[in-house]
Amino acid sequence: MQIVLFGPPGAGKGTQAKFLSEEYNIPHISTGDILRENVKNGTELGKKAKTYMDKGELVPDKLLIDLIKERLERPDTRKGFLLDGFPRTIPQAKALDVILDEINKKLDAVINIDVGTNELVRRLSGRRICKKCGASYHLMFNPSKTKDLCDLCGGELYQRDDDKEAAIKNRLEVYKNQTEPVLDYYKGQDLLIDVDGEKEIEDVTSEIRAALVKFQ
Repeated sequence: MQIVLFGPPGAGKGTQAKFLSEEYNIPHISTGDILRENVKNGTELGKKAKTYMDKGELVPDKLLIDLIKERLERPDTRKGFLLDGFPRTIPQAKALDVILDEINKKLDAVINIDVGTNELVRRLSGRRICKKCGASYHLMFNPSKTKDLCDLCGGELYQRDDDKEAAIKNRLEVYKNQTEPVLDYYKGQDLLIDVDGEKEIEDVTSEIRAALVKFQ
């Protein structure tokens, strides 16, 4: 099973990625993990990537594509893979087509976890961080026992600037502008599966599982 997973911040993508990886016994491959692994191991590609990351710059497509190709050629992808965070642009999507053709694989499905902006803002704006120890809480999903105080150290909880509504909406707008053309690209290949991410976690999982039955 070869899958690409899309979903904006707050859509619950991480939870569903874990389910898919375990359900189909395939590696969960995220661009962030690949970059960190190569930098940590001091690979040639990792050294090149680090020069951009240290300057706070985006890693160029060519380098990112080389990293993805190297990862997809490893033995643990024999039964398939779950790609998360790649492709993000049309050129990356076309490059992935070339990679898959070279390693004699093809995508089975592209899953898009769809959640409305208002719900995403509600989810993301609820995060609170401890000023002292950095512990993370959520007003709805993981509240502290005492309001505005950390359970672990008693420190004051605060809302980060990038968790405030205006910043969240900006992040979501960037995501939408970046990914919508890619989703249309895969829709044109009859690979796109839209899933309602506003349902309960178990219901989202069931919807994904039902959609993927035809590929088993």
